Amino acid sequence: MEPEPGGGSSVSLSTAPMDRLLRAGGAERIGNEAPEALAEILERYGECVARRAARYAEHAGRKTVTAEDVELAVDSLK
Repeated sequence: MEPEPGGGSSVSLSTAPMDRLLRAGGAERIGNEAPEALAEILERYGECVARRAARYAEHAGRKTVTAEDVELAVDSLK
């Protein structure tokens, strides 16, 4: 996944799942901009995890990113 020119993301998360996540987190009411804000934050975090996971795969001599690479990447960002 390559960033778009100008630093933007080539991925765009839908706001409907963000609304569900906010409600699952206990929100009774959700402002109009909250799902979009959560989507933007999760996209940035996801891209960071993906880059780190790809580095782990490369370090292991693989081209394929595994679930373990992703889990290690998340753990390393904690």
